[in-house]
Parts: sequence; structure tokens; C-alpha cells
Amino acid sequence: MCVRADEKMNVLFVAVDDLRVELACYGQKHVISPNIDALASEGTLFERAYCQQTVCNPSRASVMTGLRPDTLRVWDLPTHFRTTHPDVVTMPQLFMKNGYHSQCVGKIFHNWRQDDWKGDEASWSVPSVLHYNSHANDKPMVDGEVPPNLASGRTGLECRDVPDEAYFDGRVANAAIETLRDLKRKDEPFFFAVGFWKPHTPFNAPKKYWDLYNRDEIPIPTHIEIPVGVPEVALTKDRFDGSQKELLEEMHHGHLAAISYLDAQIGKVLDELEALELRENTIVVFWSDHGLHIGEHGLTRKTTVFELDAGVPLIISVPGLKKGQRTRALAELMDLYPTLADLCELDETPDDLEGESLVPVLHDPASSVREAAMTQTPRPNYLRGKMPEIMGYSIRSDHFRYTEWRDFESGETTARELYDHRSDPLETVNVISEKKFEGTASHLAEKLGEILQGGALDVQRPK
Repeated sequence: MCVRADEKMNVLFVAVDDLRVELACYGQKHVISPNIDALASEGTLFERAYCQQTVCNPSRASVMTGLRPDTLRVWDLPTHFRTTHPDVVTMPQLFMKNGYHSQCVGKIFHNWRQDDWKGDEASWSVPSVLHYNSHANDKPMVDGEVPPNLASGRTGLECRDVPDEAYFDGRVANAAIETLRDLKRKDEPFFFAVGFWKPHTPFNAPKKYWDLYNRDEIPIPTHIEIPVGVPEVALTKDRFDGSQKELLEEMHHGHLAAISYLDAQIGKVLDELEALELRENTIVVFWSDHGLHIGEHGLTRKTTVFELDAGVPLIISVPGLKKGQRTRALAELMDLYPTLADLCELDETPDDLEGESLVPVLHDPASSVREAAMTQTPRPNYLRGKMPEIMGYSIRSDHFRYTEWRDFESGETTARELYDHRSDPLETVNVISEKKFEGTASHLAEKLGEILQGGALDVQRPK
């Protein structure tokens, strides 16, 4: 159990932005991520975790409410979930109802597009800080003259010899450390959410993190062509020119520097948790809101339902449970809400949560709680408060990714995809038309239908 006889467990809830499954602890040994790797060695690493939608606001709203984007009616960046579900109880709200102090530093809910909501004031015991801004405003803040940009400056690439605190995440880490010290003094159970902005673009980590890597040794994607047989609706409008090899190399260099910079900031926070002697009584959760393409499939953004966008790193470290576990159990980010509610034995947990508690997997990594994990994305990508025209619903099973593109009003399927991860983990060939996969496609279509039937698709469709 999570709760000791004399005290409740704390929760340190660490969110990061646009981090795909690219860390050393996930097998990508070219990545320098020692602090996140150390956290994985202390907890359970989920090898196959997936977001609900591959863009920030819907994904984060889903995580924090335990509800799917269709249920929330949130599919774009500007729409706040309280405009459609004003009385929903968020995860930190539930902790507050159970006697916890709830606090936020950095980006947890969406940011500047929803300034009027201040993230979500109802979710925190005190106002959140370092949350409201735009990634584009992450300019270096230093005393005196700003050092020159040693990168090319193309597509948001920036390499300056500045301290960590020059950018958002360095300041988030410092504020989180001060908050942890305050929480220690308060001597009451806490739910503390810390949201880092990296490795979201711009790739502008301080120079010392660029210097960790030799660009000639950085792997770059080889599958820069769109998948064979892919429907146009599955792609985004931003395409990468495969002839731009030099730019691709620099983008991956900047991306890795951003990951290592992020990792260092997380390490500072975890070190302080340990120094304050809070680690043995604190559950630590680490997650990313969605993934990202950097040239793969000829794309340079998210908002697809390919594995690279849908898959996310997820680590849950619970004191008292076995360390260094890995699981291939399928998980969805909205599973975090019921999982933490179960671990901390919270009362009055909402009965309409759509996630599944991962506690059985934490106790037995060989177990599973779901047959498939669903991710979705609308077309057009950015709806600005409007109903989607087309919705892509994709499920990841043990060996396959199956996707249906549906007219959102009628529910009619207009295109389908199927990728066999046993032979094609990079999803380079859509095999939906191959006769030998007819049975697989039929089974997965039925499974997708079951998931949607149990959710909000029918009731949210316009009448």
C-alpha cells in the first residue's frame, strides 16, 4: 500500500513537453539522460505508454481530468476544459479534497492561449507560477550582453554560452527547489506538479549541453519518406525536404541538447527531494504530453497518430515497491489519475474516470490492464473552438497499430491504416490492403469500436 500507518504519501508530478521516447533508459544510448535514467532505476518504466491526443492542450486536459478529449470536447489549443465541463474535478483538486496541499510550478495545464484561466486556479492551493508564457518567448535572460548564437539560427536553433537559468526550465528548476523547501517546512502531505518546457522547440539549450554531443556521431532518421500506402489525411502539411541533410543533423543535435538540459534540471529537483529527506515518502511520476517528428516520415511536427507522436515516456516510482522494473503493458496517460488515486487511497474519486488504474502493473510488470491503447488527432489540426471535420482514431495493440479516419459528424470511416510492428516498427508500410492481414484488421476495428462505444463519441457528435 502507498499510505503508511502514520502519514500519507506525497506526489511529485513531473511533466515535460514534446519529449518522444528518446532516452538512454529506453534503449537510445546516444542520449545523455543520467537523471531520468536514475529515476527509471528506482521505479517502473512503461515501455509502451501513449497520449490521448498528440498536441499539448487536449493531452494535458485529459491527463489532469482522467477523461478523453471527445468527452471533454477539447481538441485544440485555445479551448479550456472548464468551458465544456465547468464542474469536473481535476487530479490535484481531488488531492486537495483529501487534505493535501496542491501546488504547481511551470507548465502543467496549457499556457498563454488560456491566460484568462490562469492554468486552472481551482486545481491549486496557491497560485501557480512560471506557467503563463509562450515557447517563442523563451529568450535568454542574462546580466549584460547576450552571448552570440553559435548555431545557425534556422528553425529555432540556438546555442549560446549562458547559464541554465537563462531559459525557462532553469528557472522552473530553481523555483521547484524553493517550493520543495517550503513544502518541507509546511509538514503536510503534498501534490506538487512541476512542468518543464523542454524539449519543445525552440532547441535553445545552453552551449554546454550542445557540447555533450559530437554531431558526426548523432543518428539521424533514415525513413524520411512518407509511408507506402499512407492516406494523405494521416500526414501534416509541414514536410521535410530529404535533401536538407545538414539541417536535419543540426536539428537532432539541438534536440538532444534540449533533452540533456531538461534532464539536468530534473536532476536538480530530484536531488533536492533527496536532500530534504522526502524521497522515501514521495511517489515520483515522470511523463511527456506527446511525441514529435524531426524528419521521420518526412514530417517536422506532431499532430499525427504515428507511433513517434503517440508514444511517450512514462516512469512511476513508488517507495516500497520493487525498483528498476520495466513493463510492456500498454498504458494511456489518462491512467495516471486513477493510478495515483488508488496508490494514495483517495476518497471521493470521480466514478466517470475513463482511465484504468496501473497499480496491478506496478505490483506485477508482467500483468496488463488493457488490450489496446487509443490516441486520436483531428483534421483540421487546429480547430479554434470548432467541431472536427475528420477524426483519426488509432489503437496500439501488442503487435499492430490500427487507425481509422472518420467523418466526425456521420461516423463514416473514410480511410484506414495498419502497421505491423513485428516487421515494421518504424511504420513505413501501410498493410491494410494486404489479404493476409484481413483478420487482424477486422479484430482491431472491432476493438476500436468497443473503445469508442464505451467513450463519448456518440454523445458528443452534433445532433
